[in-house]
Amino acid sequence: MLLQMRQITKAYGNLTANSNVDFSLRQGEIHALVGENGAGKTTLMRILYGMEQPTAGSILLNGQEIRFSNPTDAIRHGIGMVHQHFMLFPTFTVAENIVIGNEPRAGVAFDRKTAVQQVEALCEKYRLPIDPHRKVADCPLGLQQRVEILKVLYQGADIIILDEPTGVLTPLEAKELLVIMRALADQGKSFIIITHKLHEVMEIADRVTVLRDGKVTGEVSTQATDVEQLSKLMVGRELVPMSKKQAVIGDAVVQVKEITIAGDKGKPVLDRVSLQVSAGEIVGIAGISGNGQSQLIQAISGLLPIDQGEIRLLGESVAGRSVREIREIGLSHVPEDRYQWGAAKEGTVLENGTMGHHRKQARTGLLAGKQLREMVDGFIRQFQIKTGSQETKAKFLSGGNLQKLIVAREIAQKQPFLIAAEPTRGVDIGAMEIIHQELLRKRDEGGAILLVSSELTEILKLSDRILVMYEGRIAGEISAERATEEQISLWMAGGESNA
Repeated sequence: MLLQMRQITKAYGNLTANSNVDFSLRQGEIHALVGENGAGKTTLMRILYGMEQPTAGSILLNGQEIRFSNPTDAIRHGIGMVHQHFMLFPTFTVAENIVIGNEPRAGVAFDRKTAVQQVEALCEKYRLPIDPHRKVADCPLGLQQRVEILKVLYQGADIIILDEPTGVLTPLEAKELLVIMRALADQGKSFIIITHKLHEVMEIADRVTVLRDGKVTGEVSTQATDVEQLSKLMVGRELVPMSKKQAVIGDAVVQVKEITIAGDKGKPVLDRVSLQVSAGEIVGIAGISGNGQSQLIQAISGLLPIDQGEIRLLGESVAGRSVREIREIGLSHVPEDRYQWGAAKEGTVLENGTMGHHRKQARTGLLAGKQLREMVDGFIRQFQIKTGSQETKAKFLSGGNLQKLIVAREIAQKQPFLIAAEPTRGVDIGAMEIIHQELLRKRDEGGAILLVSSELTEILKLSDRILVMYEGRIAGEISAERATEEQISLWMAGGESNA
C-alpha cells in the first residue's frame, strides 16, 4: 500500500472534524473521498498535506510512519495538492507559474529559457500540451487547472490531491480532466479526489471512501456500488426523486432590453443582451465562465452600471438605481461568489442569516431579535446547516454550509424575483436536493427565477427555458423540453444553432 492514514482524529475544541478515520491509497489508483458538507473531507486532506496536525492517528508512506509539519514537507515526500480555488498568478506566464518556488537559475538570475524548456519537456512527458509563454490570465479555467496539475508534477508529486476538481469547469473541460487523470494514473501517479459529483466518481474512481459527520460510513470499489448506494452512505437516507410540475407562466417580472456594457479592450462584455423572466418560470443561463454571465447578474442587481439599454423590474426602470433600492422593489440574490458578495466572513451565522431581513423587522425591542433568531434556527434545521451555534463566525463554516445559509436567507426574502447564481456550488448531494426543491417551490408559488449555473445538468433539470451566453451575447434560446446537452454545449463553444 502506497499510503495509509490510520485512526486519524482531528478535534477543534468540542468539535471533532475527523474521528478515527482510516484511508488508504495504492499506486496508480484514483481514490474518491466523498461526503456531505462538513463531513471532514477537506480536513483529512489538509492533514495529509501538512496544513493541519492530527489530534491522534498516524500516516504511513511506503510503510514508513511520517508526519508532515507543513505543505513543503508533504511536497518533499511526493504529495501535491490542487486546491478548489486555483493558486496561480494571473499576470505570470504558464512556465513562470509552474516553476515558481523551484526556478532554474543562471547565477542569481531567473533562467527563463531553461524554465520554458523544462515545462515543454514536462508537457511532452505527461502528454499535457500547453503554451509555456501564455499568460495564465488568458487561459480558460480548464487550462488553468492543467497548469496546477503540471505544477505539482514539476514538484515531483506521485500522489496528487484534487479538491472539487471539476467545480468550475465546463462539461467538455471536465471530461478532458478525467481523461488526463486516467492517463496519469496509468503512468503510475496516484490521485485522491474530493468531490460531490457522484456520476464522475463512478466514471473515474477505482475506490470510494465515504465520510459522514467525521466518520467513515463506507469504503467500496466503484465496480461494486452505484450512485444510489453512495448517496445513502453520504446522507444516511434515501434521496427523494425530484418532481417538477408544469410551469404556469404569469406576467413579465424582469425585462432586460438591449443592454450593453463596454469592456476594457474595446470589445463589449455585454453586447445588446435582451431577456425576460416571467412569474412562475425558471430561466436558466448556461455558458462557459467569462462570457458575460457575471456582468449580466451584476447589471440587473445594481452592482454594475450599463452603458445603454433598459432593465425593468415589476415595470419599474432599475438601471442606475442602488442595490438596496432594487432589492426593495422586489429582488433577492444568491451571488456566484459566496465570500465576495454573499457573506461577511467575520460576521456570525445569525448576522449573515438575517442580512436584509432585519429591515423588515422592528428595529428595536426584544421581539424582533427573538423572531430573527427563530428564523435562522429554521434555516439551520431546514437546510441542515452544520454549525456550533448562531454565534459561530461565518468564516468557520465549510463552504457548502455557508452556501446553504445564503440560499436559505435569500429564498426566505419572498421577493417576486430571485437571481440564483451557482446556487449549489460546493454543496453535497443532500443539500443540492433541498436547494433544488426550494427553487422549484418558489417557482410553483409564482416566483420568477433567473438561474445561472456552470452545472449543465442543473440547468437542464430546473429550467423551463434555457439561454446560452457566448462572448457577451445570447448565442441561443431553447425550451427545456427540446434542450439537449449536445445542443447547449455547441452554443457554449460558439457553434451555430441546430435547434
